This record gives sequence, C-alpha cells and structure tokens, in this order.
Amino acid sequence: MPRVLLTNPIHPELQSVLAAQCDLVLAPDTSAATLKRLVADAEGLVVRAQLPPDLFDHAPRLRAIVRHGVGLDMIPVAGATARGIPVANLPGSNTQTVVEYCLAAMLHLRRGLATLDSRLRSEGWAAARPLADRGTELAGGTCGIVGVGAIGARLAAVTGALGMRVLGLTRRPDNLPPGVLAADKATLFAQSDVVVLCCPLTEQTRGLVDAATVDAMKPGAILINVSRGPVIDTGAVLRALGEGRLGGAALDVHDRQPLAGNEPVFDAPNLLLTPHVAGISDTSMRAMSEQAIATLMALLRGERPSNVVNTEVFR
Repeated sequence: MPRVLLTNPIHPELQSVLAAQCDLVLAPDTSAATLKRLVADAEGLVVRAQLPPDLFDHAPRLRAIVRHGVGLDMIPVAGATARGIPVANLPGSNTQTVVEYCLAAMLHLRRGLATLDSRLRSEGWAAARPLADRGTELAGGTCGIVGVGAIGARLAAVTGALGMRVLGLTRRPDNLPPGVLAADKATLFAQSDVVVLCCPLTEQTRGLVDAATVDAMKPGAILINVSRGPVIDTGAVLRALGEGRLGGAALDVHDRQPLAGNEPVFDAPNLLLTPHVAGISDTSMRAMSEQAIATLMALLRGERPSNVVNTEVFR
C-alpha cells in the first residue's frame, strides 16, 4: 500500500477509512525538521499545516498532495509543479461553516450576548438588562465583502436575506452574484457597517487593509477577518479599537500562528479572537476528510481529479 503522510489528524472516523487503504503516518508535530524527515518515503501528503518551502527537496517518492481545505498558501505549489507533483484543494468543502462563523461573529459584536449572560450571572438582572440598549441590528446596514468567491457569494446571500445592502470587492466584478454591488476598495471601506475579509492571501492582498484603510472606515463599523493574518495591518486595527473608532473586530487568523498568549491583541477592547477555526466544525471536517481521501486515492491511482490546481503537471 502507498505510504501517506498527514501533517495533522483528519476527522477520526475518516482517518480510520484512510488507514485501511494505505500505510498511514501521522506527524507527531509540524516542525520543518519532522515533516522533512517523514516525507522522505511518502507517496501521498495531506496538508493541514504550513509546509517548509524546501520540503519537496526531501520527498523523492511524493506523487500527490491534497490540501485538507481550500487555501493554498500553506503549500509551495510552484515547487511541487516544478517536480511534477499534482496539488489539489477542496473548493466549497467548508463554505457553509465559514459563512456561519461570520454571521456568528457579526451577532456577537452587534448584540453582545456573551456579555449579557456574564453580567446577568455576576451582577443580576438589573445590571445586565441595560446592556441591550447598546445592541444594533444588521438589517438596514451595509456589508462589504472582500473576495467574492464561494464563501463571499454565500455570505452575500445570507446577509442580503437579513436585509443588508451588500458591496463586493473582487478581481472579476462582472461575475458578482445577483444583489451584490461592485465597489472599489475606498468605497467599500467607507460605506460598510460590516467588512468581511474572505480573500486569499496573495502578493496583491498582503497588507490590503493598511492603516489608511482602517482610518477610512465608518465610525462604529466592525471588521471580520477569515482570510489570512497578513491581509490586515493588525496594529492599525488595534489602535482603532482602542480609540473607539471601530465598533469591534473578529480575528480568526493572525500574523503568526499559533498565538502565544502575550500578543497585543489580547489587550484590545471589543475584539473577538478565535484560533483559525472559522472553517472547522464536525460537519466540515467530515466533508473535507471525505473529499481529501477521495482526491488523494484518485491521484495515487493515476487519475486526474478536477480539483487539481496545477494541471500543467499532467501535460
């Protein structure tokens, strides 16, 4: 059976399914040294962690790489392509889970239910009830979506159904879904009550939300980042929160991961922090693991799945 390396565990039930089809190796950690050592005799690789840029120099037998998810910034795709190794991802596999995270973050920041619950438990009814006066509705506001791919399009449908006006910033404005108005960067950030970043990390999006962009946002607006940490200037966001210019922010992704616990983000007000889990639920993990196994085994059988991103390796 082919040897397959997992950088991290996948859904436990599906991991057993994969183990029945291959010689499965689970990395004990995701350090560069460990991954380089274990990939040496691997024919397949399932990726849930950042790969070192020179990993494929240590993988003479590698024939297939599958990203357990969507974003490809964890994989040096050009290096794989140069060695003729196909790389696949799983488009749409966690779209609904990410969209529901975004909606939960919006409601968390606009209605403050966790704060209400805490105050009611600690100080009583009379102390908690006035906090509701600070809440605001999403309906009637504007949601700006940066990156209107599968996730952005689904989020647009959900926020539109809630009664929000939806603006979209994308490389292909002619292909925006119905109900989404094309906007340039300046217009989107100036007019949106909620800005959601769900674009991929590229050289064009790195640092996209700089200090000037944050300063141009509407007073009281909220910012949600489910893209990648380097898309925003985190310091600028923290300053705007500290000065009360932003109404809140939710950061699921960070400049360096994992967070150590002593970063400035932990001291910022009105900031929801989560550990890169917007796309993770039991539902999405099962779907991603199922698709990852199907794609990996197809590649190892010599087939050409439609979700391979570097199709030039088949020429």
